[in-house]
Amino acid sequence: MRIEQGFVAQQNPFKHVYTGIDKTRKRAVSLDVVREIRDLNLTKKSLVFARDIFLFSFYTRGMSFCRYGIFKKQDLQNGILAYRRNKTGQQLFIKREKTMQELIDKYDTFDTPYLLPVIRNNGVDEWHQYQNAAHRINRNLKQIGKQMVWISRLLLMRARHAHGPVIRPK
Repeated sequence: MRIEQGFVAQQNPFKHVYTGIDKTRKRAVSLDVVREIRDLNLTKKSLVFARDIFLFSFYTRGMSFCRYGIFKKQDLQNGILAYRRNKTGQQLFIKREKTMQELIDKYDTFDTPYLLPVIRNNGVDEWHQYQNAAHRINRNLKQIGKQMVWISRLLLMRARHAHGPVIRPK
């Protein structure tokens, strides 16, 4: 009432603040790009491993690295990988596909309870091993992206947002 009556001057502190909703920039890569990544001829072991971890995330419907980086062999039973999302608490079940199993079988994890060789020294500062592996994988994925020229920043996150149908091996 006081503004309408002229007692107080109109002040709009948010006059120049944008309060609309912008479209989020797409972070996903297309299926064609995932196929190209899968088919890259990489010779350096660290790049091959980074690519395989990227593909594993894609094959598991965009599962976060914080989940599959610490999966134990016991989490895969009767051909089903079961886990609960940290963010939402949602229980998810993923059928083990041939492409996933090929990546699991590719790496020697005999001396570890983990499904993938992200954590190598069981019981020895596993959190730092996980963190170091995530940084190393993303650094190597960036190198792969540079090899592909048109991908500016290839990261594990892009596999998470690109999840789709399983791509069958050649």
